Formats: sequence, C-alpha cells, structure tokens
Amino acid sequence: MSMEKIFGVAGSALAGQLVRMNTTASNLANSSNTAESEEAAYKAKRVVFRTLLDDETIGDQTRYAGSVQVTNIVDDPTPPPKSYDPGNPSADGDGYVYQSNVNEVSEMVEMTAAARSYQNNIEVINTAKQMMMRTLEVMKA
Repeated sequence: MSMEKIFGVAGSALAGQLVRMNTTASNLANSSNTAESEEAAYKAKRVVFRTLLDDETIGDQTRYAGSVQVTNIVDDPTPPPKSYDPGNPSADGDGYVYQSNVNEVSEMVEMTAAARSYQNNIEVINTAKQMMMRTLEVMKA
C-alpha cells in the first residue's frame, strides 16, 4: 500500500469519526429537551458508515479501498419516554411531556469510542510519517 493510500484511508477515518463525535455532542446537548408530542421529541442521531471496497474517484479526489465514508445520519427509532408533568410548558392536553430518546451513558460510550478511533488513526498517520522520514534518511546515506 502506498503512503498516499495510507494517508487517504486514515484521513477518511478521521473525518468519519469527527462526524460521529459531532453527532454525539449534538445528542448530549439535546438530551434534556422536552416536547408536546412523540413526533416533536428530539431523536438521537446515529451515523451510518460504509467501507469502500474499491477505489473511487469523485471529481479530482480519489478515495481508496478500505476508506470510510459517512453515508447518512439517521434518527434512532427508540420511542421517546413520556412522563406526566402538567406544569411543564411543553405538556400536551393530557399533561404529558415527551423527552428525547438520548441515553447519556450510551452517548458517553459512543464519544469515547469515537475519540479512541480518532486517536488510533492519528497514530497511523504519525507512524507512516516516521516511516517516510526514515526512508528518506536511508536514501541520503
């Protein structure tokens, strides 16, 4: 695998994990929101990834086999919990409010996993860079 491919694959993973972290941050920011209906309640977002099995060229950019691509961001289908709180300004006619379906513990696990994956891919880039530098040093001698 060429250095260009290594940097391309690791770079795509960094971009994908950044989207995952941003999505998780959005979920955590909206975790305590309430709404007057199930449809209006905030639904946690999930990032859908796809692995490229073959090289793809889009415009002047080549994405290499093994790269990660974010294909979609979808709503979590888990129904939002409802609670009886007639004094809440978001309460419906029966006094119920609908909370977001965000599980804060799961979101923190998701954030940790995304951060670790991001760090791992930084290490891949750093290792490839060190290999390039050592190769250049050998070629000088």
